[in-house]
Amino acid sequence: MEDPLSELTRRSPAERLMPQEEMLEVARKKSQLTIGVPKEIALEETRVPLVPDGVNLLIREGHQVLIEAGSGLAAHFPDHEYSEAGAQIVYSPQEVFKSDIILKVAPLTIGEIELMRPKQTIISALQMAVQKESYFRSLMSRKVNALAFELIRDKTQAFPVVRAMSEIAGCTSIFIAAEYLANPEYGRGKMFGGFTGIGPSEVVIIGAGTVGEYAARSALGLGAMVKVFDNSVYRLRRLQNNLGIRIFTSILHPTVLLESMKTADLVIGAVHSHGGKSPCLIIREMIKQMKEGAIVIDVSIDQGGCFETSRPTTHSNPVFKEHGVTHYCVPNIASRVPHTASQALNNIFVPIILDICSEGGIESLIKKDYGVRQGVYLFNGTSTNLAISKIFNLPFQDIELLMAAFR
Repeated sequence: MEDPLSELTRRSPAERLMPQEEMLEVARKKSQLTIGVPKEIALEETRVPLVPDGVNLLIREGHQVLIEAGSGLAAHFPDHEYSEAGAQIVYSPQEVFKSDIILKVAPLTIGEIELMRPKQTIISALQMAVQKESYFRSLMSRKVNALAFELIRDKTQAFPVVRAMSEIAGCTSIFIAAEYLANPEYGRGKMFGGFTGIGPSEVVIIGAGTVGEYAARSALGLGAMVKVFDNSVYRLRRLQNNLGIRIFTSILHPTVLLESMKTADLVIGAVHSHGGKSPCLIIREMIKQMKEGAIVIDVSIDQGGCFETSRPTTHSNPVFKEHGVTHYCVPNIASRVPHTASQALNNIFVPIILDICSEGGIESLIKKDYGVRQGVYLFNGTSTNLAISKIFNLPFQDIELLMAAFR
């Protein structure tokens, strides 16, 4: 084929100045997709990834949404609200798993994986710490695209789902503490916060990340005295700047931390580790020196916990006493407020799904959107997450190279 550029160079100067044909970009055709939301069967998972308002928005854009009956009941979104929003209520997971995109909160079970078919897309939590090689091998055999929502980044390179759930966990932990602190059996019959003429509640927060920040906001709003500890001076400074007021902050010096714990009414462990397991920062001897009826909330329990005395509990049996101190160690605090948490998830997932549709498919969006691309750990059945491949001895292909070859 003749090069258009060489043709142009052969033209006279006058001909080059004449109006030329313009090659306009052809608009990408939008795709109409079916989105399926199966009912969560994981223990005490009460959240749902789409709420009726989000469903209505997707329906108005011409997409089809299948909701398994009862999916939103635990979050107080009844089936009739979904049907009024335009969703089709189905009565078996088999019907839901016929969809192009499957949206879940908890990871797929082995039984659900068997319902997947090639080229389908699953967006759910990954929870790599609890997975086994067989889980990934099974998914790979189905030749699907799999995205872990906790790995997806936004335009600021933050993790929007992790941040939203952390904000909820931070705020909720204070209200949980207030409930148990007032309880005559597990607490001291004491009102959380402050009251005229009476000293305020003392709160110690270990970790100055998102959970720590929002726990501090809620505690300060109720009138408590807050102390925050972290190994990073940068995070402590950022937290103070975000709060807009000067509070007690300290690096994790054992002596200073112990003295604060002795008088604390509440200690919150909010230490997050990118390595998958939280460091144990509070030993049993430190717990023994706390006040009778004090409360410990270990938000880090999903990574093993940062208190030596912690052990995982459930929403149905959330607390236990150790050395006179009440421990709350539920891994999934956000499920305690599923209505709010579900709305937060919906606000993140709906724009992603609309982008998938407007780009003409999941492959096109993955190629274009770096943040969404970071959440991909399987592409057409191929492992694209190096950490997963190393841990579980899986064949790996770089997602950037795959996308460069994709047309």
